[in-house]
Amino acid sequence: MQPQVIVLKEGTDSSQGKPQLISNINACEAIVDAVRTTLGPRGLDKLIVDSRGKTTISNDGATILKLLDVVHPAARTLVDISRSQDAEVGDGTTTVTMLAGEFLKHAKPFIEEGIHSHLIIKGYRKAIQLAIARVKELAVQVGKEKAAEQRELLEKCAATTLSSKLVAAHKEFFAKMVVDAVYLLDELLPLNMIGIKKIPGGGFEDSRLIAGVAFKKTFSYAGFEMQPKKYASCKIALLNIELELKAERTNAEVRLDSVQEYQNVVDAEWEILYDKLAALEKSGAKIILSKLPIGDVATQWFADRDLFCAGRVTEEDLKRTQQACSCESFEEVQIGGERYNLFTGCPKSKTCTLILRGGAEQFIDETERSLHDAIMIVRRTVKNHSVVAGGGAIEMELSRYLRDHARSVHGKEQLIISAIAKSLEVIPRQLCDNAGFDATNILNKLRQKHASDHGDSSGDAWYGVDVLNEDIADNFKAFVWEPAIVKINALTAACEAACLVLSVDETIKNPKSASPQDNRPYKPRGRGRGRPMM
Repeated sequence: MQPQVIVLKEGTDSSQGKPQLISNINACEAIVDAVRTTLGPRGLDKLIVDSRGKTTISNDGATILKLLDVVHPAARTLVDISRSQDAEVGDGTTTVTMLAGEFLKHAKPFIEEGIHSHLIIKGYRKAIQLAIARVKELAVQVGKEKAAEQRELLEKCAATTLSSKLVAAHKEFFAKMVVDAVYLLDELLPLNMIGIKKIPGGGFEDSRLIAGVAFKKTFSYAGFEMQPKKYASCKIALLNIELELKAERTNAEVRLDSVQEYQNVVDAEWEILYDKLAALEKSGAKIILSKLPIGDVATQWFADRDLFCAGRVTEEDLKRTQQACSCESFEEVQIGGERYNLFTGCPKSKTCTLILRGGAEQFIDETERSLHDAIMIVRRTVKNHSVVAGGGAIEMELSRYLRDHARSVHGKEQLIISAIAKSLEVIPRQLCDNAGFDATNILNKLRQKHASDHGDSSGDAWYGVDVLNEDIADNFKAFVWEPAIVKINALTAACEAACLVLSVDETIKNPKSASPQDNRPYKPRGRGRGRPMM
């Protein structure tokens, strides 16, 4: 009998083999169930309360999974791919999670029947390569030459993204606003040059786009109210210095021999401050913005000379003001219950600000997340002009294509490619379920339509779910458009996540380090120097 060799620390949890793989798949399916009902224009919202009591209402897959405290190591894979989808293209976070979960669900019977996981992975990767090639083949290039056609394309893509959000009733209003915001950026389309400010009160329609910079009035002293609140064609000075008398450090020590020496120190402090103020006035700047505080003396000094100043301006707002260059108009206005500084009429401006209004804080937060997704989609569409039809149309066409291809291959690979084809139907099926439709009836109609397609995008390849009329419709003609890059990225990320989970056959959890039990009697702590607690 061979002696037992102990390699792992006592208490280490090790599970492996087929049961462990099935357990990982079940955990991923539980994650999918958490976001399944949020898909599509009839998707429902989730109300999440964190450990600090903060409430979040959202139907964005990445936001929900980020707020969930997922501890299962395999299930965290789905959380990661939803975040990567959100960072890469902005939309399709629920789609990518559901596709990955469905790929794993259809792999479970193969695992239970003894098919090696690497055969499944190989079949999945081949099927996804075929699907991506088909998406690129079907994608339609729209409006690259004509500016009017391109703008229409961008607005349709933004409206499709917003149709599944809380602001769906105002999607045309926000779609135009989002496209205008992206057009104000430079060629690199930097996301941080679009500022978003949230002001509670009013309605969604009270939201506005500022072609320049807007930020909330900062803390100010009494002299601020005497300063002008409106300028035209003015210079702006951006500072990273304090314009106030600094307080001495508590442990600082200055030894003086006479009252005159003390007066010299005080005079030097004032002289340094006034030299800075005089230099700013001499520069010709009418507006002085600083990242650091501007004291009461400096505020009053600027007011006496009809100059405007604001201290403690955030670094983000200062950088966007820098991008705006010189402004044609500056004005401080009242928006809701807040006062805002607006810099507009910037001819070379490469920045803008969205001011969002709404009844409740949670609604405004969800509006910001929705507009972020729409902005990301518009940015991607500007760089990639190819679009496909949404509403489950492209998934049904890919399902038909893979099913037809599976008949031309032999062996186990045929079953695996057919499993991917069936998995893709989860998107139109869930759209029907979330809208309260008969999914079986709608999917049968879609299969019939797509089966009559002859492989070109002018046929019935764009038929998908019509959530407005409980039927099927040509979603391309209905302008339910999505950038092709969203679908390609979702298919790639979902396949990689599924393959990653399938390639794991053992999980080892190290025991938590525990401090040794202290059995000594408890003694209350004193106040130091032998004094007992009061």
